[in-house]
Amino acid sequence: MITHVSARSSEQSLNTDWTIRQSGNQRIHSQKIPFAIPGDLHSALLEEGLIADPYWRDNEASLDWIHQGEWLAETTFMFDGDPAERHILSLTHVDCHAIVMLNNVEIGRCESQFLRYDFALGALLKRGQNQLSIRFLSNSRQAAAAKEAFPFAVPYIFWNCRLPHYNFLRKAQCHAGWDWNIALSPVGIYGGITLRRANMLRLDDLIVRQRHEQERVFLELSVFYEAFEPAELTLAANFDGRVISDLIEVWPGAGEAQLQFEVEAPKLWWPAGHGDQPLYDLSVMLDGQSLDRRIGLRAVELVTDRDEVGSRFAFRINGREIFARGANWIPADALPQRATPQAVRDLLTSALEANMNMIRIWGGGQYEEDWFYELCSELGLMVWHDFMFACNLYPAADPYWLDLVRQEARQQLRRLSGHPCMTLWCGDNELVGAISWFDESKKNRDRYLAMYERLNFTLESCWREENPDIPFWPSSPSVGPFNFGDGWHDDTAGDMHFWDVWHSAKDFEHYRSVRPRFCSEFGFQSFPSMRVIESFAAPEDRNVSSPVMDVHQRNEGGNSRIVETIARYFRFPDNFREMAYLSQIGQGLAMKTAIEFWRINKPRTMGTLYWQLNDTWPVASWSSLEYGGGWKLVHYMARRFYAPVLVAAEPDPKSGEVTIWAINDGPEPVALTVMCEAVSMSGTIVPLGSFSLEVPTDRAVQVTAIPRGNIGEDAILYLSWQSEDGAIAGENDYWPKRPKDYVLPRSSIMAKETTNPAGDTEIMLQTDKPAFFVTYHHGGDRLYSDNCFTLIPGRPKLLTIERQRRSHLPPIEAEVDSLKG
Repeated sequence: MITHVSARSSEQSLNTDWTIRQSGNQRIHSQKIPFAIPGDLHSALLEEGLIADPYWRDNEASLDWIHQGEWLAETTFMFDGDPAERHILSLTHVDCHAIVMLNNVEIGRCESQFLRYDFALGALLKRGQNQLSIRFLSNSRQAAAAKEAFPFAVPYIFWNCRLPHYNFLRKAQCHAGWDWNIALSPVGIYGGITLRRANMLRLDDLIVRQRHEQERVFLELSVFYEAFEPAELTLAANFDGRVISDLIEVWPGAGEAQLQFEVEAPKLWWPAGHGDQPLYDLSVMLDGQSLDRRIGLRAVELVTDRDEVGSRFAFRINGREIFARGANWIPADALPQRATPQAVRDLLTSALEANMNMIRIWGGGQYEEDWFYELCSELGLMVWHDFMFACNLYPAADPYWLDLVRQEARQQLRRLSGHPCMTLWCGDNELVGAISWFDESKKNRDRYLAMYERLNFTLESCWREENPDIPFWPSSPSVGPFNFGDGWHDDTAGDMHFWDVWHSAKDFEHYRSVRPRFCSEFGFQSFPSMRVIESFAAPEDRNVSSPVMDVHQRNEGGNSRIVETIARYFRFPDNFREMAYLSQIGQGLAMKTAIEFWRINKPRTMGTLYWQLNDTWPVASWSSLEYGGGWKLVHYMARRFYAPVLVAAEPDPKSGEVTIWAINDGPEPVALTVMCEAVSMSGTIVPLGSFSLEVPTDRAVQVTAIPRGNIGEDAILYLSWQSEDGAIAGENDYWPKRPKDYVLPRSSIMAKETTNPAGDTEIMLQTDKPAFFVTYHHGGDRLYSDNCFTLIPGRPKLLTIERQRRSHLPPIEAEVDSLKG
């Protein structure tokens, strides 16, 4: 089949009818394979049955020949326009080193996954049939060659990355592996390919800025172009049906023109839980070409003023300070073709359903496609966005490499400027710390610090010159600009990465030793559900110390740490299935301990983003959404500990009492009634008081303090609350001792699944004795109104199905789990 390109349109997609085959040394002969765009090579080979599933058992290394070779993608299209007119071929997110040819003549080279490339076709485009080819070079060989050509060593994070020297490539760094990712080094095109007609100029890009003043917004547009000849042209923009235009003069070379709208009585965009998310259509037209955006109006500030502790770190949207509740985002799949809008929407919807209002796009991943940011804006999810640098040293002494970075920064700053979800640009992830990780940089810190400063200065300079209305932060973690201090342990200023509990095997209670201004990374691992484990492990592999389970654990010693933690907090399980379940409870308790304590410290702490939201493949990891998007138990717990209105208990080390706190992250004060009860292992319930109070939005407030002895030695503290109008209600519990220190009752849970008159499924759960971390249908595609909760005798629990997900994993039977003694 041949794609037809019509002369009547200024832009045509060339995404269809591609094939790919090996170039040079051939392992699968010269077979042409269908190649989807957007798509990747591994997915194409897998769909044709030419390779085994990379995720199954230990297949990963057996597929290294794919990234070690070169591949040729080809298509043919018919062109019925005028070849004498100027035409541009645009490619977005080509991964990553590739030679582009039209009719067997090279027209350009791609060297960065993070750039849009525009190639002028000239006389090479002909009427009738044309052949377009893309020769993908081996990213691994390109990385090795760049390393050899560099005058001195530039270390990379070899303990995470199985494939070496990818710090020389402008490609998602996690494609070389990470402590949660498979190392496949995919190649492909994740954006698209378009043929554009250009007359007097090539319309290049657009940056959207907004200035807010007393019920008005001034929308400032800067339009970038490359002119081919002098001309007088009309620049026009359509904002929400309102059109303005200006006559501009263009001269050969790069140019820029401006337009401005004044928006009276604007509909402001708000993060989830604080208001609506209205979006506007914006189109800019010049010389028969157009750029279309879906934008929102909002003012965003990063508050870092000095206070009695150090310096604040808080986000202010439309004049209101917002406590950020969320998680870190990594690429949606290690096979990029599977990261479809439908799959990503499911993951982001799950974040919203767990009461999140922010995600952090981590610097070892990638800039996502436009539809991703439109989804975040639609859902009300703020986006903290790293530039794509993580945990390595980088060759910023090379002017050519640094120029690629400069182009990347400018393109991304402009492309993402209109998305209201965009809340922060951050220079990198952990590059300051990385200077102290390698022998080479320890011996010559000045050289590597100077290289880092070149890179960071380049990014900040691009940000200043483009001047988006989105704040910039130099690095994460960072104590502040030009401060190269310890962002892993300094909790007085900036953002913090706190990893002592996981990497140093500290107790969960150690989270209470710090009070960060904003914790942008922290986490604890668990195994995925048995459904996911069965998707990659044969029956003989389903043992915590099997070689296959080790392959699907990328953090050295991770499985041992999970098991050690289970033994520290719970009595040891009887089988592997129970171990997987307990690991998820442990992960949930770790995050609950940290986040509840840090939320109690509001406004000193103004945000928590745990590591990590999602997985790229089936693996033991820090995620709360396992591979395929299923909810781990911590995600259900997150729905509770991230509730906008929360009541939580904390031990007071000075008085020995248990202090009860109320937190309100909503836009208005809330009148609450809080009930405190002691629930013993036998089922006895002792009321400890009812308290009414108004909870403000600017700080956590103490509800009461309960002497430890009032709870009892064999009891937990059970909290419930309800707002005055009944619109807000919640439950929580506090364990004065570790679960293994209790003699847990052997409860009998009755579960009855019925259909209500509306045709919806409901599940009624009852127990004869207290049951803890009760979980219905663990790892399934049904998302329940609650899960992993405390079930008390005489208080039946009604579960409803809030959403039915669609997963490529096989369905599982419903089964009730609870903590056993």
